[in-house]
Amino acid sequence: MTNIKLQLDKIKNEPGFIAALDQSGGSTPKALANYGVDATAYSNDEEMFDVIHAMRTRIVTSPAFNGDRIMGAILFENTMDREVDGQGTADYLWNEKRVVPFLKVDQGLADENNGAQVMKPMPGLDELLQKARQKNVFGTKMRSVIKTANAAGVNAVVAQQFEVGRQIVAAGLVPIIEPEVDINSPQKSATEDLLKAELIAHLDQLGEGQLVMLKLTLPEQDNFYQDCIQHANVLKVVALSGGYSREEANQRLARQNGMVASFSRALTEGLSAQQSDDEFNQMLKASIESIFQASNT
Repeated sequence: MTNIKLQLDKIKNEPGFIAALDQSGGSTPKALANYGVDATAYSNDEEMFDVIHAMRTRIVTSPAFNGDRIMGAILFENTMDREVDGQGTADYLWNEKRVVPFLKVDQGLADENNGAQVMKPMPGLDELLQKARQKNVFGTKMRSVIKTANAAGVNAVVAQQFEVGRQIVAAGLVPIIEPEVDINSPQKSATEDLLKAELIAHLDQLGEGQLVMLKLTLPEQDNFYQDCIQHANVLKVVALSGGYSREEANQRLARQNGMVASFSRALTEGLSAQQSDDEFNQMLKASIESIFQASNT
């Protein structure tokens, strides 16, 4: 079997969750601060990305980080372009850890309109997708944000996500479509009603074999996204932690049958640059195990 078929089978059938290691330009300083590294440790973006790559390398090379519990990992382009232990990061993840590599492809969020933020234009997407294929990446991830139960805003987000998603499918990759609902929205449940209806409508328009994944905010109503999970065009539905603590995110996730985690900040919560390797590995192991158990429902 080719790697792509093996990776497809792993995502579809094996237990585990997706580690989101894709903090980019704007979110990197915060991720580093949470890791115990302040802005005095770097003086420009290049040095900052060196430091965050060292953190990610420490995570993915840890004995706690492997394909038994983690099915995939989402990378930032800068991370994909670098190496871990002499291999391209995507190759290292699959060859050494049996973790399926994904790439964050969006260029950030546009200004809010109709209670939502669509993605900024991606003029270089075709070239980026081609590079991702060359580097043996399996799929992509792109994020939009919905803040209110405004049908126009929800529709704009989902329409853009699926339009770009079709472009990604055509390039031979599996897109993770991420229309995040802000956990602080006073209309969170009503927003989720609008979102699910729009997701199903767009999923029903996909052709046979056009596979996507969905990355969704943990819903107010348990098992709310079952129709999406069971849809023929959906490979997997994963959950973002969205600002919930790891404990609350795990509790909510455990009540969603068939939905698995794709946590970022909740995965690295408690990790510190100041920890010894043994302390770091033990903390990461406990984090991974708790998220794995919450995903395995």
